[in-house]
Amino acid sequence: MNKPLPTVAILGASGLIGEAVATSLRRDGFPIVPIARRFTAAQRAVFGDALVVSPFVSLEAADLERLLAEAGAEIVVNCAGVLQEGAHGRPDEVHSAFVARLVAALGSNPAPRLLVQLSIPGRDEDDHTDFARTKRDAERTIRASLVPHVILRPGLVVAPAAYGGSALIRALAALPIDLPAREAGSPFATTDICDIADTIAFVGRSWRDGARDWSATWEVVDRRKTTVGDVVNDFRHHFGGPKLRLPSASWLMGLGARLGDLAARLGWSPPIRSTALTEMRRGVAADPEPWIAATGIEPTPLAATLDALPTTVQDRWFARLYLAKALIVASLVLFWCLSGLIALTVAFGAARAILVDHGFSVTAANATTVVSSLVDIAIGVAIAFRRTCAWGLIAGIVGSLGYMAGALVLTPDLWIEPLGALVKTGPAIVLMLVALAILDDR
Repeated sequence: MNKPLPTVAILGASGLIGEAVATSLRRDGFPIVPIARRFTAAQRAVFGDALVVSPFVSLEAADLERLLAEAGAEIVVNCAGVLQEGAHGRPDEVHSAFVARLVAALGSNPAPRLLVQLSIPGRDEDDHTDFARTKRDAERTIRASLVPHVILRPGLVVAPAAYGGSALIRALAALPIDLPAREAGSPFATTDICDIADTIAFVGRSWRDGARDWSATWEVVDRRKTTVGDVVNDFRHHFGGPKLRLPSASWLMGLGARLGDLAARLGWSPPIRSTALTEMRRGVAADPEPWIAATGIEPTPLAATLDALPTTVQDRWFARLYLAKALIVASLVLFWCLSGLIALTVAFGAARAILVDHGFSVTAANATTVVSSLVDIAIGVAIAFRRTCAWGLIAGIVGSLGYMAGALVLTPDLWIEPLGALVKTGPAIVLMLVALAILDDR
């Protein structure tokens, strides 16, 4: 009779890799404990009472040990990671410092626990970003410890869900442009999410059967040697992307990365940032043979991975809307902030005159113009920040409806104004509804 499978705690179980691993392991019969800072409503429905909501990255070693002990974890899978400093923390906090505390927590328990760490492929000498350097620091910390461990180094992870790099590849495949030669020619490697989950399941069964002396580092990637451009073209062919494409310049990628860095300071998680661009230009080159030899798992070719992905209309919508989302939000921020600033400055007299001409006193017209302008600016600022964006959009819709209703009562002639300022408010409301509908990242 087989021993029961070990309980697996998945740190960062709300992320792309973490959620897929948790779902796959549970399907394979492993008792799982998904742990994350927050879960979506859909994830709560799937994982139910098994999940644990915890700011685990900020916990001290003793608190981490207590968390894992309460979960009954025999295997800990660490999927936590950040590309660049932003709303979710800094790479040194999430990678180096947290892993050091995690290793200390695992080492303090007399009963051995296995640590499975998700890292990145590549050589130390090619690490030029904080993301890569701190990932490598975490690996060194783990190897220097006595904690049994397996370090997995996947390439671009492809899953039915899309987030970060995999979402960006889908979006690029839907655009009628070609990547610049510099980026398109970078070496690249992909990883089917099922290969990661199957590898962890293999290690978990070995752990159940008594294997305790784990100290392995495997690059879990497809055998095929390819480039970024090849992968984008494979996705484009799979999703039926545009055949006619325009060339693009490398400096545009750099501009997009800098704008992405700015958006990150406002709490967003854009896929195009300076770190992502640097890592893309560096490329992903890896050797899967040691992993294949140790586990007997044959890597899933990208063609087979894509064959398993749906190509429904909602998937094509996502690819087309993914980068448009940034334009939609940015245009709404500019719309509200500029409308408020213009009315408060160069057009103040004209705005006040409209109200005076419709029976307002000069004092009331001044106050109304100032207040409405400040409200417009406040709505634009709220939309700009990720944390308050939804409230800003709702306020913008309510404010727009209020302006339209007020004009209908107080200044009805503005509805037939030659430039149609009030008529154009209707499409703006629709655009805000679209922004609300696509606001979620996952």
